[in-house]
Amino acid sequence: METKIALIGAGSAVFSLSIIRDLCLTPNLKGSQVVFMDIDQARLDSAYHLCQRFAEEVGIKLNLVKTTDRREALRGADFVINTALGAGHHRLREGWEIGKKHGYRMGGSLHIMHDEAFWVNFYQYRLFEAFIKDILEICPKAWYLQVANPVYAGITMLGRKFPQARIVGLCHGYRGVYHLAREIGLQDEQFTFEIPGVNHFVFLTQLFNQGQDALPLIQKWINEKAPQYWERSHLSDDLGPKQVDLFNRLGVFPIGDTATTGGGAWSWWYHVDDETEQRWKEDPNGWYKGYFDGGNRTVEDIQRVAEDATAKVTDTFKPKRSGEVFIDMIESIACDIPRPLVCNIPNQGEYIPGIPKDVAVEIQALVSARGIQGIHTNGLPRHILAWIFRDRIAPMEMELAAYEDGSRELLLQLILMDPWTRSIDQARGLLDDILALPYHEEMRQHYR
Repeated sequence: METKIALIGAGSAVFSLSIIRDLCLTPNLKGSQVVFMDIDQARLDSAYHLCQRFAEEVGIKLNLVKTTDRREALRGADFVINTALGAGHHRLREGWEIGKKHGYRMGGSLHIMHDEAFWVNFYQYRLFEAFIKDILEICPKAWYLQVANPVYAGITMLGRKFPQARIVGLCHGYRGVYHLAREIGLQDEQFTFEIPGVNHFVFLTQLFNQGQDALPLIQKWINEKAPQYWERSHLSDDLGPKQVDLFNRLGVFPIGDTATTGGGAWSWWYHVDDETEQRWKEDPNGWYKGYFDGGNRTVEDIQRVAEDATAKVTDTFKPKRSGEVFIDMIESIACDIPRPLVCNIPNQGEYIPGIPKDVAVEIQALVSARGIQGIHTNGLPRHILAWIFRDRIAPMEMELAAYEDGSRELLLQLILMDPWTRSIDQARGLLDDILALPYHEEMRQHYR
């Protein structure tokens, strides 16, 4: 089937290769056109040629095109995948060093010592708005699949400002439910689940294995196998002692990124100092070092293979599915293959009772040619909703208000909401030092 997919930010060869691998393993989308778009010509060329070679090696015919012109990439597109990062990781990490200097730690809010830091989000919001405006002008019927962070705040903002656009946010953090299920003895194809919440904050509320309630198996695993698992697991694991303690306290299990470093390391009381982190087998700084080091190694592998025309791409990057849902979603819509997929969409249908309708929620949705239809959940316990409002909705609303108003004062209020803030002088010092970085002139002008 001929489907046109515009891949924005294609210079990120890791994402591009994942998408091409999955596309090559989806026969229904054979012959699709994929337009690689990036403003960095060198990175674009490298990703394009690598993916072209991969498709040729596995014998799949795809029409791959490359361009540095975003508007050209969008012409005739049926789907637009956004993986773009407006401010590089070096800016993120330089900001983190400033945060540490001012007494901020990993494990606080998502808006400072995390990869959704406000000084990165600012550039992302600019990109998101520009993309949607172009899409509505050039290919208004196209589906916009946002993979780039911040998914939660981004989809919330876009859903409010552009209700006519076809938007959805995707994140693989929810797949932690499969990790948990495998550890308690379930097989992927035999269980169903419900994990409502907002991105990076979802909890397992229902788990059925062949029609039988499987939630009791979690407590059985905790009692009988968790200590042995922790002996072999890495630090900051998504099934670590902290997650089990939260389960015992809250009555529902935090899934995937909800309580890991990748999702902001909620909750902060396990991270008040190094000694406390060690007691709970937590090491956010080490986790991120491993994350960036692993990313750098993958980039080096990609570069090495890309530069060696005699090397087989499939020797290094095996033709197996990535675990992401981009291509599954595209196949379901383009080929009318209904399937439930976890995604982020505005809560217009009150899929999670108690969360405002104009806030993006992460839920399962039935995806088909009819579009993306959210599946109603049984909701969350009131105490979990309270935490969502305090630690996810309130900071997100403050950041979006600061962005929309161009208000430096509201940005300061956002920093004051972080659990590591002890004084207004501390918060102001962090903000002043971040904005003083030489490459933030645009942000300084925006936040008056």
